[in-house]
Amino acid sequence: MSGTIAGAQLVTTDFPRSPLPEALTEPQTHEFVGMWVTEDGHIRHDLLPNGRYDEARGNRESAYQGRYHVTGDIIQYWDDTGFYADGQFRDGVLYHGGYIFYREK
Repeated sequence: MSGTIAGAQLVTTDFPRSPLPEALTEPQTHEFVGMWVTEDGHIRHDLLPNGRYDEARGNRESAYQGRYHVTGDIIQYWDDTGFYADGQFRDGVLYHGGYIFYREK
């Protein structure tokens, strides 16, 4: 289900909010592997081919790291600190956590 509140795109899923089993951290073959950045370049998500991600914020490299899994156009993140989040790819754009990410050129 998705909707819009005050101009923000909300994405909700029925995925469990429990940690992703380590067994699912395996080579990723989907089209979304690579670097995704906000328009201002402040937040950068590197979706690695091994099922891990590395997020940089501003000058802070590797600010957050963890596992991710893509099912269709939905991405689920499990940060190494235990934080869970999800997002959605639409028309070549990633919507996640109130931010909009574009594939780095």
